[in-house]
Amino acid sequence: MEPTRLLRDTFLPDDDATARFGAELATTLRPGDIVSLEGDLGAGKTAMARAILRALSGDPALEVPSPTFAILQPYDTPRGPVLHADLYRLADAAEVEELGLLDDPEAIVLVEWAERAPSVVAAVTVTVSLAIPPGGAGRHVSVQRN
Repeated sequence: MEPTRLLRDTFLPDDDATARFGAELATTLRPGDIVSLEGDLGAGKTAMARAILRALSGDPALEVPSPTFAILQPYDTPRGPVLHADLYRLADAAEVEELGLLDDPEAIVLVEWAERAPSVVAAVTVTVSLAIPPGGAGRHVSVQRN
């Protein structure tokens, strides 16, 4: 198994920079990648997922709702299937099995709040950590390939 590699560590000053970063990150994702989007509430996890999904779909206007209540939103893209999950509302980690989140080896899976399900954490191949810096302007992002 390869050691964890830091791919990128940078400051994103605004939403446009986040969208550009997400689009760039999308070009590096491969079928089977499980991407953990980490950060506190409001750190930009859904905004990053939205940017990645729009880039993977080739549609900059793609409607990408937060999956907070649905828990899982599937997308068909030219790059293959993509699943966007938000595990914040999981009552039990065993619910991940029912969702089939890790069932398709060809899907790219974007997961918010992966830490709520140890089986997902164990499968993560890319970690995107987001944080709002002191002062509240912009966000800091780091990306690691596990």
